Amino acid sequence: MVVVLAAAVAYFALPSVNTFVNELCRRFSTGDFAEMRDFVASYGAWAAAVSFALMIFQSVAAPLPAFILTFANANLFGWWQGAILSWTSAMAGAAVCFWIARALGREAVERLCSKTGLATIERFFERHGDQSVLIARLLPFVSFDFVSYFAGLTSMSFKGFMVATGIGQLPATIVYSYVGGMLTGGAKMLVTALFILFALAALAVLARQLYREHVSHGKEGGEDACCAACCASELDGQCADDAASAVEGKC
Repeated sequence: MVVVLAAAVAYFALPSVNTFVNELCRRFSTGDFAEMRDFVASYGAWAAAVSFALMIFQSVAAPLPAFILTFANANLFGWWQGAILSWTSAMAGAAVCFWIARALGREAVERLCSKTGLATIERFFERHGDQSVLIARLLPFVSFDFVSYFAGLTSMSFKGFMVATGIGQLPATIVYSYVGGMLTGGAKMLVTALFILFALAALAVLARQLYREHVSHGKEGGEDACCAACCASELDGQCADDAASAVEGKC
């Protein structure tokens, strides 16, 4: 956490650091993987280390788009080497967010990823419980950086968080890396189609989860109604017995 605080101080106190970070944010926000690839490649032998650090940076500076860097890694290092680099560095970034939240608390997290974003993820956790981390990682339209931060504010164990993160993150990383390794300037439609496919798949997973919750609540409601009916029957029977006893007493 000392490193994070030192980085924050450097950003606000040193103009050169401020300019460099702002330039990184600009490159991420362009959505141009080729620009990011050229930036990483410019560091030569240190390119992989720089990419690793950038993935952690985009995790902490939520919500910058990680897939831009995933595409760049695959295009620069080859799809399976890029996938390994992107997966491990994203895991490291998620761990950093988790421990920032656990060490600094909710107020600091709200400053990093906005109060509105955190409230949205909080509702997501309330709906899906322990499966939230896995489901969120499968949904391309959910900012996983927000999820990492909020998970650190809960009682979830770090081991459970990392296992769910690793499993949920792996499919998207592999597919994005495979496509990223083939990307050229004319592959924009392919990427768009891929995002739509992932969104539909994720919606199917989410719909299944919601259906199971609905069925579960229906069964609970049915059991409650059954218990209420049984209790009513028992009460009616008891009343009948009491009435009969009273009549016999008068006779």
